[in-house]
Amino acid sequence: MSEVLEAARRARAAAAALAPLPRRTKDAALLAMADALLAEQGRILAANSEDVEAGRAAGTSEALLDRLALTPARLEAMADGLRHVATLPDPVGEVVRGSTLPNGLELRQVRVPLGVVGIVYEARPNVTADAAGLCVKSGNAVLLRGSGSAYRSNSAIVDVLAAAATGLPEHSIQLVPGTDHASVKELMRARGLVDVLIPRGGAGLINAVVTESQVPVIETGVGNCTVYVDATADVEKAVAIIVNSKTHRPSVCNAAETLLVHRDAAEAFLPKAVAALREKGVTLHADERASRYDDAAVPVTDEDWAAEYLSLDLAVGVVDSLDDAVAHIRRWGSGHTEAIVTQDVDEARRFVKGLDSAAVMVNASTRFTDGGEFGFGAEIGISTQKLHARGPMGLAELTSTTYVVTGDGHVRG
Repeated sequence: MSEVLEAARRARAAAAALAPLPRRTKDAALLAMADALLAEQGRILAANSEDVEAGRAAGTSEALLDRLALTPARLEAMADGLRHVATLPDPVGEVVRGSTLPNGLELRQVRVPLGVVGIVYEARPNVTADAAGLCVKSGNAVLLRGSGSAYRSNSAIVDVLAAAATGLPEHSIQLVPGTDHASVKELMRARGLVDVLIPRGGAGLINAVVTESQVPVIETGVGNCTVYVDATADVEKAVAIIVNSKTHRPSVCNAAETLLVHRDAAEAFLPKAVAALREKGVTLHADERASRYDDAAVPVTDEDWAAEYLSLDLAVGVVDSLDDAVAHIRRWGSGHTEAIVTQDVDEARRFVKGLDSAAVMVNASTRFTDGGEFGFGAEIGISTQKLHARGPMGLAELTSTTYVVTGDGHVRG
């Protein structure tokens, strides 16, 4: 048996022992894992520095290097995420619904762990801690397959977390061996050992896992997110929202990639927005009407409308109506997150109902689509599919259910 399948077999055994553990045991492990991240930060940051330098030497883009890089502050955030997950209710054993049937049988639908969860992800080593924490709390064993570019970082983090997770079955948290695509393929073929795969990264990674995997997949999506400034928008609020959505952290999936402006708002809004975005170093890819407000804008293309830039680039257009904005998003968007800035409640409702996205913001930045910001603790990813889970995936989304039926000698006639 290959190293990958051996790891999956060990995870299978760990999952059976992990599932019935009480909350106090899992929470104690999470708190110990958080403390260990900070106690071993020197080791983790040294490993990460090697990954970043190797990436820079290989010509990796600044956006990906930003995703790859760890700092003391980011490690503190990772530890805080684990601590927060420890404070959340245990989803395992929660009764989703229940009733007494006419024949007297008591019926309960109860949350149970998925089993063995495989995570395939790119660059961001903070995902290693987030995914491990959420899987532990939800009673799942986890197989972590980060990118080769972060292998040193992920190895150090997993070693630290696994050693600190006292009270948990051995092999509850494992790094998938290997750095080439062959190990990912083996993971995707581990049907019967791995219960679900969750890809988290760019379109190429996600499409490869979705199309090639023999293991069930929960699809997380790329983030071509749009901010629409309606005719009645408060200009100052709208400027603040687009600047935050685009520039707060441009290399992540909930950053805005497109700005649409109602023609009646363009004159008041766009000059201020262009100035604020330019000050942050943003390059605008503008249509003919929007380019009137920025002499340095480059002409927008169909590729721009569809792009997840993950950089300080923004596609900008002027539209004639809210309906045109919705039609544009439905054509070019990825179904991740959209935002409307408006003072018209009816228009906000029409915008929400007209879209088919995992999250819609009303007068708020797209950057709020995040498990932590939603109060879920760390997130395993943001699902843009419609089966099982959609939007930021927290603890509940890492469970399935079992029907427990209790009778008193009942037999079916």
